[in-house]
Amino acid sequence: MSPFIAELIGTMLLILLGDGVVANVLLNDTKGNNSGWMVITTAWGLAVFVGVVVAGPYSGAHLNPAVTIGLAIAGKFAWGSVPSYILAQMLGAFLGAFLVWIMYYDHFKRTNKPDAILAIFCTGPAIRNYISNIASEIIGAFVLIFTVFYISGAQITPSKTPIGLGSVGALPVALLVWVIGLSLGGTTGYAINPARDLGPRIVHFLFPIKNKGTSDWQYAWIPVLGPIAGGAIAAIVYLQLK
Repeated sequence: MSPFIAELIGTMLLILLGDGVVANVLLNDTKGNNSGWMVITTAWGLAVFVGVVVAGPYSGAHLNPAVTIGLAIAGKFAWGSVPSYILAQMLGAFLGAFLVWIMYYDHFKRTNKPDAILAIFCTGPAIRNYISNIASEIIGAFVLIFTVFYISGAQITPSKTPIGLGSVGALPVALLVWVIGLSLGGTTGYAINPARDLGPRIVHFLFPIKNKGTSDWQYAWIPVLGPIAGGAIAAIVYLQLK
């Protein structure tokens, strides 16, 4: 598997499972309707685990343009590979959201809540204040990427581990995303990933969904620029502390 395909598939799985849990919780007549924030944040963390397990051996499993850019700023990733990784992540996020649209097609038709439908595909603020909203995304992404710098050097020894225990290396990142969601996700829905928000938002915009309302493009720049800024700051701080 090439790094491009790995990033595409890993991000697709991340969004399929992440947006999928939001659909399960928010849409009418699902088995998981109204099961709450704990279910959403837990599944997002596990979705990261799945994406990292699949893509990690082939691409390093960035699955996030903010991670890719942050690693490049820190000198841990080649700048020449940044555009192809971001393209793969955007395409993967789009495909993952498209699969959620197919999966929950009947339930979308039974849900007359435009805000809930939009929340399945992309993030939005609990209180709309662009200054505090972008600050939330910067802080969340900073925590994610700053911590990733310290996780990435860990290794499981000996190298030959039984029953695929090498995959356990993906667990710290999953736990990290889980705690960010639980602790910091209540303000904006913790995009902390430009592809996670923009790719699915495009799906929401393009495909027919009954009662879907607007795609809220006036907010869309925050979950793109905020995580990138947070990742850049994390890289700069990390370099200063090395």
